[in-house]
Order: sequence, then structure tokens, then C-alpha cells
Amino acid sequence: MAGEQRVVIPRVKLGCQGLEVSKLGFGCMGLSGGYNAPVSEEFGISIIKEAFNSGISFFDTADIYGFHTNEVLVGKMLELKKLVEEGKIKYIGLSEASPDTIKRAHAVHPITAVQMEWSLWTRDIEEEIIPLCRELGIGIVPYSPLGQGFFGGKAVVESLPSETLLKFQPRFTEENLEKNKLLYTRIENLAKKYGCTPPQLALAWVINQGDDVVPIPGTTKIKNLKDNIGALRVSLTKEELKEISDAVPPNEVAGFRTAHTRYTWKFANTPPRDSHVSA
Repeated sequence: MAGEQRVVIPRVKLGCQGLEVSKLGFGCMGLSGGYNAPVSEEFGISIIKEAFNSGISFFDTADIYGFHTNEVLVGKMLELKKLVEEGKIKYIGLSEASPDTIKRAHAVHPITAVQMEWSLWTRDIEEEIIPLCRELGIGIVPYSPLGQGFFGGKAVVESLPSETLLKFQPRFTEENLEKNKLLYTRIENLAKKYGCTPPQLALAWVINQGDDVVPIPGTTKIKNLKDNIGALRVSLTKEELKEISDAVPPNEVAGFRTAHTRYTWKFANTPPRDSHVSA
């Protein structure tokens, strides 16, 4: 759009190990399918380029996304080796299954950041996991910060694509979705109050949770990418953050977060926090 002001994406320290990244990342998984049909390689490259040229330096990929096709896509576009050597880009999740990689993956090393699903309707981690991460100096990387696209209007103001896995997610079943639409409407009304779009407000809520929080929303549309970046303009006070939180009470969200949510970290038998593991 002519005359549109470019958003300057700030850089922040993620965790206590000195890693510096853009305050907003980009989740690449969707480019290789999952919530939608895979995009063409040409288009996938173009949207990652758009994100990079907009100031995003933090990209998430993994070998399981598209069975390696996602890593190949990201690698082709970013010329990772060159850009990493120049210090222009940071990334997480990039891997390949060589013996050396497996050894590195299972080696004991300092944890800089952890990924976790955190959005307005996935807040069961706030009381225990978030404080622990901050106590240990671990950065927080929320994936699905728009509730798997829910607060972007997916299944509310636009239909789900036929290829999506969301149809198997409890919160997107017909009965639960009808109940959850009320939550979207509340955020939509608050977005009008704050002069932004519903996905911008939902994403801004995550962004404003602290300097140690770097969400990695993904999209297959450049207009949505620009909209996500625009969320950085939305500054919220503590009172405003509470107002947004109160609009989506966890006990009003219909359905489990995923089909496997009933088996969560709360029921896991893990070592004591102060225990030490030798290599």
C-alpha cells in the first residue's frame, strides 16, 4: 500500500546465552502442509524472503515438517550457511539425521530457549512453566500464538481448507467451535477498540508478555505476514492485557487443546529441577 509505514522489528536477547533475535519470528511448518495444502516452492521462497526483508531474523523449521521438504525450502531461500556466518540470521529446529547431528542433539548443553504453545486460549502453562523458564534464564518461544489460526478467523470468518488437520482438533469440531466463536467475537470487539485487527490483538497479547517472549506465527499469505508484523505496533498496559485475558477465560474454552492434551506435562514423572545429568 502506497505510503504505508514500515514496522521496524526490534531485536531482543533470547535466554541467558547471548542469542539475539528479532522480537517476532516466523514458523515455516505451514509452508509444507499441515493446516493447509503445501505451497509451491517458488511461493514458499517468496514469503520467507518477504519475512527476512521485513526484519525477521528468527525462523523455525524441523526435519519432520513435510518430511525434510521444509528444511530444504528454507535452506534454498536463505543460503543459511552464508547468512549464519555473517550473523544476519538465527534459527531453531534446523537438523539432519547424520550421526554427528544425533550426537549433538543428545549432548548436554545449556538451554537457550524452549518452544511451547502459548496463546489466549492455551494458558495452562502460565502459573508454573513460564515462571520456571524465567527463573532459569530460558527464553520463551510460543508457537501457534494465534490459537492454530483461530484468532486469525480460521473456521470463524472463513472456512477450513479441506486438507487441514485442524478438523481433527477438539476445539475445531462443530460443537466446540460454535461455543468458541463467542471468544473470537469478544476479541474482535476489543480489536476495534484498540484500532487493530483481531489477529494483531491476539498476537500483541503474546508479544507483550515480556521481552523474553518471541512468538513464531506462521502463514502462507503475505498479507497475513504483514498483518502479524503490524502487531508490534500494538502497545498494551497491564490493565489492557488483563482486559484481553478476561475476554478469553480458560474455563470457557470448549474442547481440549489437542487430541493428546489429556496427557500433559502435569502428569509426567520428571527428574527434580536441581538434579544434574552427566554426559
